Amino acid sequence: MTALIFDCDGVLADTERYGHLPAFNATFERFGLPVRWTEQEYGEKLRIGGGKERMASLFDDPAFAAAAGPGDRTEKLVTWHRAKTAAFQQLVAAGQVPTRPGVSRIIRDALAAGWTVAVASTSAEESVRAVLAGAAGEAAAGIPVFAGDVVPAKKPDPAIYQLTVAELGLDPAATLVVEDSRNGLLAATRAGLKCLVTVNGYTRDEDFGEAALVVSELGDDGRPPIEVLADRAGVRPGAYLTLDDLRACLGEPT
Repeated sequence: MTALIFDCDGVLADTERYGHLPAFNATFERFGLPVRWTEQEYGEKLRIGGGKERMASLFDDPAFAAAAGPGDRTEKLVTWHRAKTAAFQQLVAAGQVPTRPGVSRIIRDALAAGWTVAVASTSAEESVRAVLAGAAGEAAAGIPVFAGDVVPAKKPDPAIYQLTVAELGLDPAATLVVEDSRNGLLAATRAGLKCLVTVNGYTRDEDFGEAALVVSELGDDGRPPIEVLADRAGVRPGAYLTLDDLRACLGEPT
């Protein structure tokens, strides 16, 4: 059976710019922490997999560590990240985090065709489920989610995809991952899976040499045609991606 595994952030929705960044900054302000990430600074932080891990990197600055005050660092990070997750969920609930073009259509079509659809992400599970609900509607309840600290190592480590394949009993040769970053691409390919990349403003210039297909977005009817940045699988898509295009990424007949 064909399977489709989505990353969450930057793939299901434009979460980084409109969700996570403002949620991080709101959390810093709430706790009186002397940091505000600009879009450029946050783009650099995205090289670090996981929200708690991005926050932990702030302690590399002695001035920040001093301002954060005494107490257990791990406990502080857990508290901050819990608050950040709540702030993110509020933004999703308020409709501030838009689903990316084509995602809802592809999920609907894949489920109708009998494909297995899942989500594998390094973000907190509560955040992922909130984004998935916006993208998939009522169908979200039946889509398995593997997220957060369910594995000990974050992307580009392949553990999250290895777990997803094992838990769902998937055939790696018939499983396609949809990612948006080099870290995600590496996690997928190191797990032995084919990967389609949909870039965003933060990741467009990254190296996607291992991807079967690299596009600007999945696309939708009525939108401008997608931009094909690399087509190593010979997919030759039209104005937007279809299930046949995804099958071609796997080398399956269409």
